[in-house]
Amino acid sequence: MAAHQEKKTSEERKHKSTQNDTQTSQVQWGRAWEVDWFSLASILFLLMFAPLIVYYFVMSCDQYQCSLIDPLIDLFTGNKHLSDIWNKTPTLTYRAAGIYALWVTFQVFLYVFVPDFCHKFLPGYVGGVQEGAVTPAGVVNKYEINGLQAWIITHVFWFANAYYFHCFSPTIIFDNWIPLLWCANILGYAVSTFAMIKGYFFPTNAKDCKFTGNFFYDYMMGIEFNPRIGKWFDFKLFFNGRPGIVAWTLINLSYAAKQQELYGQVTNSMILVNVLQGIYVLDFFWNEAWYLKTIDICHDHFGWYLGWGDCVWLPYLYTLQGLYLVYHPVQLRTANAIGILMLGLIGYYIFRMTNHQKDLFRRTNGNCKIWGKKPEYIECSYMSVDGTKYYSKLMTSGFWGWARHFNYTGDLMGSLAYCLTCGFEHILPYFYIVYMTILLTHRCIRDEHRCFSKYGKDWKRYTAAVPYRLIPGIF
Repeated sequence: MAAHQEKKTSEERKHKSTQNDTQTSQVQWGRAWEVDWFSLASILFLLMFAPLIVYYFVMSCDQYQCSLIDPLIDLFTGNKHLSDIWNKTPTLTYRAAGIYALWVTFQVFLYVFVPDFCHKFLPGYVGGVQEGAVTPAGVVNKYEINGLQAWIITHVFWFANAYYFHCFSPTIIFDNWIPLLWCANILGYAVSTFAMIKGYFFPTNAKDCKFTGNFFYDYMMGIEFNPRIGKWFDFKLFFNGRPGIVAWTLINLSYAAKQQELYGQVTNSMILVNVLQGIYVLDFFWNEAWYLKTIDICHDHFGWYLGWGDCVWLPYLYTLQGLYLVYHPVQLRTANAIGILMLGLIGYYIFRMTNHQKDLFRRTNGNCKIWGKKPEYIECSYMSVDGTKYYSKLMTSGFWGWARHFNYTGDLMGSLAYCLTCGFEHILPYFYIVYMTILLTHRCIRDEHRCFSKYGKDWKRYTAAVPYRLIPGIF
């Protein structure tokens, strides 16, 4: 009797422990459920000042030849008041509103109504209908991968207009840059607000929603995991890739056209910016199916952080090098240009090959060769909301044996190359490398916190096998 009771109690403890483990996984996998004071303060800071930061950078180029210091000097010395700077800022125009509305509508059309055909004739390209990762609720969403196709069609129209039709000037983006900023902000706030309302009243999947009870945190970080309208319009994938990233290369082309118009030539530094950033953009769309397995899609909910960020922050601050070179054309010495090009290409190679190794490992379930050898890995397990147990393998060889986020290291090398094209006269173009260093370091920590919460003791075994995050032997 006592032995039976002891066995029963032991089983109850075991069952309760399993429940607690599952609940921990449910609570921690994905976005946070609770908000600490530091997180809340950070969110309030970003909500209040991120739009002002974007405006300040663009305004400094428009009114102060890209100097970040001169506006502050004018304000502190009393030479100018905030109203003087604001009154010189171009306002929203009907022309800019029309351009932006047409642009977004065109990208929505390409995303929703034009099924991918590139995968049918481009060897090695994975497009068409693809499955995403398992969500915390155990759902596997399907996506129409057609970003490369949208990018090609858009740029064919751009060049056809520039050389044959002449319906608009190639400098149209630069010429309406600040009025377009107001349009981008309107869309960013509108889609973020709509996503929050949708999460409360008509979510796509209620089990993949998270509510902290803190309005500001939920607004910024999002409630719904994968908000959708209809079968194919996925907010997260659309705004992450289109319209911001498709526009990235068009914005740089508009900068180059403006440089040609103003100075009669396009400098080698501007060409480098267009080439290196163009490679990055094309890589994104060529590997859009792979992107479905990244932290943005697998863990981030859709709120202001992604909605406004992809509409405003990305196109306006990721293109600062080209904007700077319109105001300060830099003709690099041949040796410097080659050095910067090599840094960018090596960084891209590391970024791409690191991700390729991970993708190959996942697709083959480890039945492949990395650097001529069978990859080493640690097997992990985790629970979804419905209590289903899943298994993953974390690779510990190849580039992934050097550091846990060595793809970010390559990304940072490329980011530095973009900035170096601009010389050293101003700090504005170097905002990108500073920002990316902070972003990717924070992403390392954020990703690892989630992985620890998701995998538990298995994650500790992994970090013991691969002790460094970004730079082997240092960090």
